[in-house]
Amino acid sequence: MNLLYLQYALEVARAGSINKAAENLYMGQPNLSRAIKDLESSLGITIFERSPRGMIPTPQGEELLRHAKKVVRDVEIIENLYRRGSTRAERFAISAPRSAYVSHAFAEFSKKVERLERTELFYNEVSTERALKNIMDHDYDLGVVRLDERGREPFLRSLEENGLYYDSIAEFSPVLVMSKGCPLAGLDNVTLSALAPYVELSLVDPRATSISAAAQRRDDLPESSEHRIFAFDRASCYAILGENDNVFMWSEPLPQPLLQRYGLVQKSSRLAEKRLSDILIYRDDHALSRLDKLFITELCDSRRKFIR
Repeated sequence: MNLLYLQYALEVARAGSINKAAENLYMGQPNLSRAIKDLESSLGITIFERSPRGMIPTPQGEELLRHAKKVVRDVEIIENLYRRGSTRAERFAISAPRSAYVSHAFAEFSKKVERLERTELFYNEVSTERALKNIMDHDYDLGVVRLDERGREPFLRSLEENGLYYDSIAEFSPVLVMSKGCPLAGLDNVTLSALAPYVELSLVDPRATSISAAAQRRDDLPESSEHRIFAFDRASCYAILGENDNVFMWSEPLPQPLLQRYGLVQKSSRLAEKRLSDILIYRDDHALSRLDKLFITELCDSRRKFIR
C-alpha cells in the first residue's frame, strides 16, 4: 500500500472533490484520480462515490479513512522523533467553548508549561461542531463541548460511534451577571417582571456569520427582555456590563477575579431551570501526553474554584 495514496484519499475527503483536492496538493486532477483508483484497486473496495455534493466516502471508505488518519499521524510522529538534527517541540492543542473557567485553566496551564523545554500550545474557542471536527480531522488533542439536557444522550452516543472518549467536567445552571451598580444586584429573587425594563446582553454563538443568525436566541433561557445587545467576544460583554448599569447577561458562573476586574456581580436565578454540561473529549486511540494531563489537572482545579 502506498502511504502517499492514503494522504491523497484524506485530502479528497477533506476537500470534497477531486479538483479541489488536486489544487490543494499541487498536482494534476487526472494524476490524483488515477492514484485514488489504484488505491481502490489494491484494496478491492470503493472509497468514494460521486454525487451532486461532490466525492462522498462509502461506508468502507469511511472505515479506511479513519485508519488512514491514524497511520499518517503515526508516521508524522515517527518522522519528527527521529529526523536528524531536529529537536521536536511538545505540542498541545485544545478546542473549547467560550468559557471563563476553561480559559483560566489554560492560562494557569501555560504558566506551568513555561518551565518545560520546547512547547507549542494551541487554544481555539469554537462551536461544538468545530471542536469535534478539529479532533477528528485536524490533529487537536483535546476538546471541551457544552451540552444541554435535551441533546446530551444522543450526542454522547454519537461520540461513542465515532471512536471518541468523553468524561464529564462540570454541570451548572446559567447565572445572571450585571454591574454592581445595577438595581437588579440588590434583589433577593430576580423575576421576569424585574428583568423586563433592562437590556439583555447576549454573547453570540461563534457559528453565527450574519445578523439574522446572531439574533437567534437560545430557547433554554427565559425570554426576559424586549431590548437586546449582541456581542461577538467575551471581553466586550464584560466591558459593556461594567459600564452600563441597565444591562444584564445570562452566563456560566464566572471566576471572582474576573468579576472584580470589571466591577460585576452574579446571581443565581430560579428562572434558569435547565442545566448545562461541559464534556471533555478526545480520540479513543489518543494516549494522554504529560501536557494533556497537566491541562486536565488545571481544568479540574479551575472548575472546583469557580463552579459550585
